[in-house]
Amino acid sequence: MRFRAFWRLLALVLLAFGLAPIGKALGAAAELGVRHRIDVLVSAEPDAPILSRLRGAKGELSLTVRLSANSKESKFFGMLRPSFPDIVVPDGAGKPLVQQTKLWEEDVCHQRRGLPKVTVTQLSGHFADGEGRIEISALNRHIGLLVPPDELTPGIKLDPGNDSLGAFYAFRAQTRNSRLNVDLRIYSIDCPL
Repeated sequence: MRFRAFWRLLALVLLAFGLAPIGKALGAAAELGVRHRIDVLVSAEPDAPILSRLRGAKGELSLTVRLSANSKESKFFGMLRPSFPDIVVPDGAGKPLVQQTKLWEEDVCHQRRGLPKVTVTQLSGHFADGEGRIEISALNRHIGLLVPPDELTPGIKLDPGNDSLGAFYAFRAQTRNSRLNVDLRIYSIDCPL
């Protein structure tokens, strides 16, 4: 009986020493925080009116993006209004109107509390001048108001991806009539707390 108890105690001690490095590694991983970065990319669907009628024309676009990124260390809520003044309509659907551009990035590392909440609420602009000019004014739907003529549908989830900046989650806002896509990529960047 004593012999078995001795071996069980010895096995438990060896197991405890064997798991100690794993516990330290888990503790070190828990000390990593995160900061987020959001990039924007604008493209046109293959059947977009600007691609069929205005290839090579110049234009401009502006967005309104609502962002809520709250943590104990970093609190941000507000509207971002980026604009892109010198856009040239590409000659094919595979090329973006606006190249991937940084929209927002946190300065402070904080605990992991989920992703920021980000929504494209408005897309406006124009392409070309004169008779062939195309105006874009897309809004998302609001309770109690008529559906906008060029409705903006936000929050379309895309497949996660990976690029030179790291892994990202992607969401799309799409206009119904002008057939434009606004893709938002949210990067979670590891950092020491």
